[in-house]
Amino acid sequence: MKRFAAPALSLLLCAPVCAQEKTAKPNVETAVPAFRETAPQPPKAPQTLREAVDALSEADLKEFLNVLREHHIGASKLTETELSRARVQGLLERLAPGASLLPSAPPTSAEESPFRFEVVDSRVGYLRLGGLSAAHLAELDTALQTIGTRTLPAAILDLRATPSGSDFELAAKVSERFCPKGRVLFTVKRAGAGQEMILTSKEEPRFRGVLVVLVDADTSGAAEVIAAVLRTQAKALVIGQRTRGEAVEFSEIPLPSGKRLRVAVAEVSLPENAAVFPGGVQPDVSVEVSPETTTALLKAALESGVAPLALETERPRMNEAALVAGTNPELDAIQAAARARGDKPKAPLRDAVLQRALDAITTITLFEAAAKKSGK
Repeated sequence: MKRFAAPALSLLLCAPVCAQEKTAKPNVETAVPAFRETAPQPPKAPQTLREAVDALSEADLKEFLNVLREHHIGASKLTETELSRARVQGLLERLAPGASLLPSAPPTSAEESPFRFEVVDSRVGYLRLGGLSAAHLAELDTALQTIGTRTLPAAILDLRATPSGSDFELAAKVSERFCPKGRVLFTVKRAGAGQEMILTSKEEPRFRGVLVVLVDADTSGAAEVIAAVLRTQAKALVIGQRTRGEAVEFSEIPLPSGKRLRVAVAEVSLPENAAVFPGGVQPDVSVEVSPETTTALLKAALESGVAPLALETERPRMNEAALVAGTNPELDAIQAAARARGDKPKAPLRDAVLQRALDAITTITLFEAAAKKSGK
């Protein structure tokens, strides 16, 4: 019996300690939820005015006007005419860009935007679509034929110089030059039941390589439809800024005062009801450039081409001829730049959007070459 005394005694001594541990454990566990419950919550985003108005019930809206008429210090000014103006202002703000008020005098016709084709860095076909027209479509076909003859692996379609318009049939013809035959490109939906026009690709694509589309904040109408379709159906990469979100057909209705009400009467939607209006096309790669810089770049491109705006010029380097002549081209360039600083010359124009497109093409073509080499 003495042999079991020590173990028995150790059990008796351990019992109170074990009991304390068992009773203390629940206290630790209950402290965790209490800590989580007091954790700070992220602040909610402030409600916009439109969200606040949308949350009002019909009864709230009626009472809102009654309260203003009875208690507001400017209640005497709330005439029916003033209320009508407020309604029109609110509708124009809510429906923009689908409805807008235009001046009585029609705008002067914009300068024609020409088509331009150029091979950049001996590997990329640059296509500046310009205005949407049958003549430019024919020039596009000629340029694509040249790209195919020279087996260029990539093309850039620049829509930044394409004016706003709603010639969606021409937009479909441009798109089908790059999209597989038989694909639904987009649908034009008009007000009223059954008013739809479905546009499909009716030809085999004339270019199947790497495609990049350039857009900016002024790209609108048929041009942004082209960008959206090419991304969806031709796997094009879109680079630039978010487009304006006016992929609609407008009708201008004269008002008694001579002003005109511009109203969207037809809307473009992509397959699976993907809308371009009013959100526009968000680029895959965003590059922020001011409108003034874009205008200057597009003008310079017509005068001297796009290559000088996108490709870096090689700096002067020491060579064998310079060593024989006892000159230093690098030092001469530095001294010339120092002398020119007195005139404070402007920084050279650089097309950051086009540069980003060329970088993307280089990356994609290298990746595809490596994948082809490895057999994947």
